[in-house]
Amino acid sequence: MPVDVSALGSIQSSLEEVLERLGDQTRGLDDDDEIGSELREVQRQLATASRRLEKAQRQARA
Repeated sequence: MPVDVSALGSIQSSLEEVLERLGDQTRGLDDDDEIGSELREVQRQLATASRRLEKAQRQARA
């Protein structure tokens, strides 16, 4: 089954929006704040997922 590149693009856009919104939330939190620490970890993991999704998109287009 071929990969739907346009669907991947839509998912990528949604993920970027989530990352932006999460960044907005974490900016106001202290570095020592437990919730802030957890949210930043989620942000790091989503950023990694975003990079991997971009890589998959490039491969699907090739």
